[in-house]
Parts: sequence; C-alpha cells; structure tokens
Amino acid sequence: MTATIAARALTKRYGKVHALAGVDLEIGTGVTALLGPNGAGKTTFVRSVATLVRPDGGTLHVGGYDVATQPREVRRLIGLAGQAAAVEDAMTGRENLEMTARLYGVGRREARAGAARVLEQLGLPDAADRYVRTYSGGMRRRLDLGASLVGEPRLLLLDEPTSGLDPRGRMELWGAIRALATGGTDVLLTTQYLDEADHLATRIVIIDRGQVIADGTPAALKGRAGRDVIDVHTASAGDTAPAANALRRIADDEPRVDPATRHVSISVDGGADLLLAAVRALDEAHLAVEDIALRRPTLDEVFLALTGQGLPDRSESQRSTRRHGRAA
Repeated sequence: MTATIAARALTKRYGKVHALAGVDLEIGTGVTALLGPNGAGKTTFVRSVATLVRPDGGTLHVGGYDVATQPREVRRLIGLAGQAAAVEDAMTGRENLEMTARLYGVGRREARAGAARVLEQLGLPDAADRYVRTYSGGMRRRLDLGASLVGEPRLLLLDEPTSGLDPRGRMELWGAIRALATGGTDVLLTTQYLDEADHLATRIVIIDRGQVIADGTPAALKGRAGRDVIDVHTASAGDTAPAANALRRIADDEPRVDPATRHVSISVDGGADLLLAAVRALDEAHLAVEDIALRRPTLDEVFLALTGQGLPDRSESQRSTRRHGRAA
C-alpha cells in the first residue's frame, strides 16, 4: 500500500540555516503528530507537504504523487487548516461550507450535499442554520475543519488546531479529529500540547535540527526514555527542598522541584524497589507527604530528554493566522 507521505533525504535551506537536513520519513494511516522545538523544521516539512514550499533536495511524495513535479495532483488530495478559524460570522454554518465548496468548483447540488455531510460528520447539524457569530470557539474551529473537508481530502494537515481554545473547545475538537480518523481521513498535525499528541496520535514523530530524532507510538516513546519517575506531593511547600534532599540519596538523577504545587519528582532505575527506598528516606527525614507514586515518563519528559529543551512558549501559537481549506 502506498504511504500517505514518503520523504527521502529531504532538504531545505534558508540561507545558512538547514530547516530540513535529510529527512527520511514514511507516514501511513491514522493520526500522526509532528513535534519539535522552534526552528526544528516541522513547519517547513508541513508546508512542503502542502506544496507551499519547494524542497532543495531529496524526494517527497503524497499519495504516490511527487510534490515537485505533480503539485496539482497533490493539492487534490489534501486539506489544510491553520491556527485560527477563518469563517464568515455573518453567514450560517451551512452557507460557509457551501460557499467554500463552490469556490473549489463544486456544483451547487454537490456543494449542498457535501455541506450536509460535513456538518453531520463534525456534530454540527443542529447549528447548521445559525449564524456563525453565535458559535462557541470550539464550534467555530470545527466548522473551519469542515471547510477543509468539503472536498473529501485523503490527508488533512492541521497546524496547531486547538491553539487559543478553552479546555471544552479543545475536547470538542479532539472528538472531531478522532471521528475524522475513524472515518478514514489521515491526519498530520503539529501541536504545542504534548497531552494533545498523547491523546490523539497513533504515531508521534519528533524533529530536531531538521532531522527525525524519534518516531513511534506514544507508549513506545515513553518506554524509550528507559526510566521510571517517582512523584512526591509534600504536605507543605516548605517541605519540598528537604524532600528533594532525601530523594537524592536513592538515585543519581537531580530531583525536579515545584514548591508552588508542593511537587518533587525524580527519575529512577529500579522502579518498585526504589519506591520503597524513597518512602524510607522521606520517613527518616521526618517529612509528611500527601502522596507518593511510581509512574512511567510523560511525553514532556521524553521530549526534554530527546531534545534537551522543552516546547516553546505556547503563547506564540496565538500570533499567526493561516489560511484554511485545501492548499491552493
């Protein structure tokens, strides 16, 4: 079966900066999350897939078509939704979708049928004939996804789709994305929220300095970190520093301390045995704790271990507004 996206030795330079430095990657079905620090190359990769950037070297195929020599065929396969919902407030949801379909050259009857299908698909049929200005943020973003879907794309590219949404809006959009994937639409998304990647993606690709440095399921990447984590919540903020000192005696890692949440954590080898040792060390230090637990690493910790840095300030994701719909 042809991979949805297939990149071989893909390169792209901006002056002296290697945005893509030989990316080898195949992406199949389902939801794939593309993660990386600022300047890692993930945006350049997505824009290359969308035919908005022409790579300098290597090959890139989408649905079997060469992005460099067959861009028109590639554009017929993809939908693109940016960080902000670009919908018309003075029109209804149905009118927005029908207008978008007509702009893509779809006939009037087909546009009506496509709009109805997408509204049902995204859980918006009851709001179809309401003006968009009455929609919540999550509903507006789902409608924006719908504008990318009226042409029935095989691949949907989502650039930080939940940026700026409140928790309820994020959950609504997560549900819509899961429904799309279940219905057979492949999704490639970039996100600044590692919990989002963990909840949505069947596969996670981490890019750093223009190269793929990790690739696998969320569970596999957490296992790759190779160490368990002991979490301690102390009874008071003043106990966090003494708790960190106690935990230093049982492991080589430096504890991570957050007095504001009364939280101390440390990475360990040995799991359950060291959990017992941690309980003893805290007891010997006469420290009261509200909770102590052993867990697997989070994606945040995996990301930090692999890249040496955290994801950038999420407020940056509010600053740009990108076009929606299939790439032109």
